[in-house]
Formats: sequence, C-alpha cells, structure tokens
Amino acid sequence: MNEFMEFFNSSSPDNVSTSVKLLLMLTVLSLAPSILILMTCFTRIIIVLSFVRTALATQQMPPTQVLLGLALFLTFFIMSPVLQEVNDEALTPLFNDEINLEEAYTLASGPFKEFMSEHTRQKDLQLFLDYTQAEQPESIEDIPLTTLVPAFALSEIKTAFQIGFMIFIPFLVIDMIVASVLMSMGMMMLPPVMISLPFKILLFVLIDGWYLVIESLLQSF
Repeated sequence: MNEFMEFFNSSSPDNVSTSVKLLLMLTVLSLAPSILILMTCFTRIIIVLSFVRTALATQQMPPTQVLLGLALFLTFFIMSPVLQEVNDEALTPLFNDEINLEEAYTLASGPFKEFMSEHTRQKDLQLFLDYTQAEQPESIEDIPLTTLVPAFALSEIKTAFQIGFMIFIPFLVIDMIVASVLMSMGMMMLPPVMISLPFKILLFVLIDGWYLVIESLLQSF
C-alpha cells in the first residue's frame, strides 16, 4: 500500500502521466453508462425495440437481455465512425503524450457534438438555451454538452415514439379485426388478444419484421 502511495505521489513526469491516464480511464468507465444512453443512438434503438415487443403482445419474448444486447451492438455499429474519430484524434494522441487532458476533452467532444447536433431538433435545443439564458451559439463547437445532451435525448425520445406509433398501427388493425369477428360470433368471453397473437406473429414473420425494423433504424441515422 505504501509503495502504491509513493508511486501515485511521485513527482516523476512518467508517474504523473500514468496517474492521469489511470484517472481518465476510471472517469470514463464511471460515466460510460450515461454516455452510452444519452450521447449515442442507444436510446432510440431500445425504445423502438421495446415498442415492437409491446405491439406483438408477446410479454417477455424476446427477453429483455436479448433486446439490450441487440441495441448495444447496433449502437456500436452505428457509432463506430464517431468512436474511431475520437480514438484517432483524442485518445491516441493523449496516450502518446502529444496533447494534454484539456485538449483531449475538446477533441473528443467534437465528433459527439456533430453526431448529436444532426439528430437534435432546433426547438429542443432552444428550450435549454433559453432556460440557461445563454447566447445563441455561432457553431456546433460553441454549444456546451450540458445543453446539447438533454436536447439530443429529448429529440431521440420523440423520434423513437414516432417510429413506435407507426409500428403499432398494423398490429392494432389485427386486434380490431379479431375482436370484431369474435363479437359477431358471440364469443365475447374469449380474450381477443389470445386469438390475435398467433396472427400477429405470423404476419411479423412473413414480412420479415425484425429485418424491416432494424433497416428502418439504420436508415434513420
């Protein structure tokens, strides 16, 4: 323990650099869940996939763990150009001692700001700018992350609900048709959801629904 404290408190430039890198890594890891959820496309993907499961009325099928895993890997796939740019422009120069921590933060936030600004509605961004009474930014770089991140998250939630509404429509039609048929046959005590479920699954399989949903999500970014 004493050797560790002596290493951490050492004034050697190499030891200080290593300590800074270790501190940066621990900070990133602690903020990773928030970064993943609010600064990437994860929010839109997981909400849309949840809407699909709810529209099918299959309860816990697919399981939540499967949906989270699929959303996670789709997020990495979509965000790979941004992550690669952050690694090339910020992380690699920082670890090679070519730039300092402040410069690395500025360079790393740039690609994320560009991505988020492309999918953020002006109305949502203006809401947080007005609340903080901030001046109108002249460029994307002038927008603080504390303002851009909640605006981006709000826009993503609205977009996800719009996609979810479109997904619900065909399944709602099936439920209405089944309910009308059951009522006309006098089977009022039979739950329409029980009868419509196989038809919804059959329709979803025939049109290759998961492929269409994932394709729509990829094209939305």
